[in-house]
Amino acid sequence: MPVGTPLEQTAAVLHALGEHLARVPEVTDYQAYAGIAAPINFNGLVRQYYLRAGGELGDIQVNLVDKHARSAQSHAIATRERPALQAIGARFGANVKVVEVPPGPPVLSPIVVEIYGPEAQGRRQVAQAVRAAFEKTPGIVDVDDSSIAHAPRTLLLVDRRKAAQLGVSQQAIVSTLRAGQAGQTASYLHDASKYPTPVVLQLPPESQGDLPALLSLRVRGAGGAPVPIAELVHASDSLREQPIYHKDLLPVNMVVADMAGKLDSPLYGVFQMRSAIAGMPTPGGGTLDEYFTTQPSDALRHYALKWDGESQVTYETFRDMGAAYGVGLVLIYLLVVAQFGSYLTPLIIMAPIPLTIIGVMPGHALLGAQYTATSMIGMIALAGIIVRNSILLVDFINLLVRQGLSLKEAVVRSATTRAQPIVLTGLAAMLGAFFILDDPIFNGLAISLIFGIFVSTILTLVVIPTLYYAANYKHPERLAQVDTTV
Repeated sequence: MPVGTPLEQTAAVLHALGEHLARVPEVTDYQAYAGIAAPINFNGLVRQYYLRAGGELGDIQVNLVDKHARSAQSHAIATRERPALQAIGARFGANVKVVEVPPGPPVLSPIVVEIYGPEAQGRRQVAQAVRAAFEKTPGIVDVDDSSIAHAPRTLLLVDRRKAAQLGVSQQAIVSTLRAGQAGQTASYLHDASKYPTPVVLQLPPESQGDLPALLSLRVRGAGGAPVPIAELVHASDSLREQPIYHKDLLPVNMVVADMAGKLDSPLYGVFQMRSAIAGMPTPGGGTLDEYFTTQPSDALRHYALKWDGESQVTYETFRDMGAAYGVGLVLIYLLVVAQFGSYLTPLIIMAPIPLTIIGVMPGHALLGAQYTATSMIGMIALAGIIVRNSILLVDFINLLVRQGLSLKEAVVRSATTRAQPIVLTGLAAMLGAFFILDDPIFNGLAISLIFGIFVSTILTLVVIPTLYYAANYKHPERLAQVDTTV
């Protein structure tokens, strides 16, 4: 809620949200916490939920029925109920976020933009512009930033000269105002109980937020005459100070969001928003620089943003796994070169590896699944499977040629002879992947293996013999000299 919202109003919003949750069939029970932090959980460890305190903050922890008693997964339920919960919060002016447990990598939010710059006001302006771009992007939800809503603040400045003339100390004025708001113990009741009962002087609750009621309180002057506080102070209206956050000793403003819908990977949201954010004008001229993995080196002179959160983890994961994929292909090539003593044969053996994308990508599209890190692991595993099958074919072709068969006959016989063991091993791997097909994390691995092995098996039996024959039909006598025995 906006800063300064009374606790009772925050509790009313939580009550309205709870009424909706009680009607969700998959919800068994929930607990609401107004003004205090909920019991610590995985989210709170990273996002520091345990530091929540204040009348404008609330939290609802929701328990669902057992996964065997419902057809939808928890992620689907959260995605389905988010619009209704946010609509309820909008009626009260609240910013409602739906956070799943566990949320994934230990990050502040799935999508985080860190904004660096020399001036606090300039960083806030850039943050508001970035937030506007977030809110206009389809699929981006739970948008928020590190600034707080403008909260009015009234400063009571003591007129020291007039207070001195009337013989009133500043301490008396401050203690009287504090007593009216928070209360002050004037005495204790000695009623023979174990602990004395304090007698607290305090304004009634309906008057505690009323400034005229506070200023009407009186303090005694030098002559003993009561003097209204309103005659001794000047009210100055201002706004509450904005919080200042630092990361690695650099001042920073943050914009956070989540990705929901058909494509809920945060990296898709980042790519959608980059065109609207990259090159954004900054206060004082210039454009907004963009960083992905490191903080800007000149953050105290120029405005820049850095993508962080789960989007950075996803970016680094695919970057590192792509590099590992390339290194693996190089090592496979070197091993096959050492095995066959040829620089061309390994290229023929590895030719179907990039063609596995013909099976992997349509397989994800057919099942409506997203390409994940486990899908990438499956493609890396496919490289080894393809090379194994290809080596079996090529080695058998060389063996038949050394036995006196023509290259053409050796190629045909190797494909027919090795087809059954290659198909059976591929089928066994595909059947094993079916058991993790419905797993929300490893289904990408299963899809890559199932569809990739299916396509790679066909390609191995067709492409490898064809390419090997095309590369060696002019000089088949060279194959008779090749010894691949280990």
